[in-house]
Amino acid sequence: MPTKRVLSVHRRDASHWVGDGFPVRTLFSYPELGAQLSPFLLLDYAGPAQFPPTERRLGVGAHPHRGFETVTLVYAGEVEHRDSSGAGGKIGPGDVQWMTAASGVVHEEFHGRDFAQRGGNFEMVQLWVNLPAKDKLSPPRYQEIRAADIPTLDLGDGRGSLRVIAGEHAGARGPAKTFTPLHVWDLRLQSDQPLEVPVTEGFNTAVVVLQGDVRVGDSHDLSSAELAVFAPEGDSVQLSGGKAAHLLVLAGEAIHEPIVGQGPFVMNTRAEIQQAAVDYQAGRMGRLS
Repeated sequence: MPTKRVLSVHRRDASHWVGDGFPVRTLFSYPELGAQLSPFLLLDYAGPAQFPPTERRLGVGAHPHRGFETVTLVYAGEVEHRDSSGAGGKIGPGDVQWMTAASGVVHEEFHGRDFAQRGGNFEMVQLWVNLPAKDKLSPPRYQEIRAADIPTLDLGDGRGSLRVIAGEHAGARGPAKTFTPLHVWDLRLQSDQPLEVPVTEGFNTAVVVLQGDVRVGDSHDLSSAELAVFAPEGDSVQLSGGKAAHLLVLAGEAIHEPIVGQGPFVMNTRAEIQQAAVDYQAGRMGRLS
């Protein structure tokens, strides 16, 4: 099979605050790229940003979600999570939190207390992953994935490393449990040498550049906070010139269903969105005590 063809390149310079703890750039979202990147809905890149020491709780307070999953990858700093299902915890550099909102949860996200008190560099990604209609009202689920449990593969010849968070690469399977077939890979490139990364034929695919510069395909040069969207046809993506670059590769089997979203809810119909709002107001998604 040929390599996957680059369909488009996107950049987002504008940033906004989520609460008072997360200065984010939304690198893609489903209103623009929902069909091309299904099952992935949205990616917010927070930081890198310096926070001074504080006793305040910086972050975002109680808010609901229904119909999808939030995946939080921490690279610097700490994030504390608590939700109405009783799940929660603190994740730090290299850790991942995979929260399945599904039928609905109310949760909060703040900087870790220890990190807030000492201050420092903060960098994280939050990815939204869609659920098929049959699973949108499943019970909520929480996966806390520690860095030590994520397989890290050497790319060979000094090219760098690849962490398999979800899916599979070169025989290594990521620890995240998913509802549909998908890959989430975290790459650190250390060489300008060309690299061909096998990616499942037919999967919607994106390469997201968090830091550094890299060429994707034959002629598309990407830098920090840019992404390339690939055609599903083909069984690999080509990367080169990526010395000291940090990338995410996202690939997944498309969910061929309508995407209707509003705020923290992503469903299949407008009526389901209205019902989500009613259920949240009635406390059917639980409450944080």
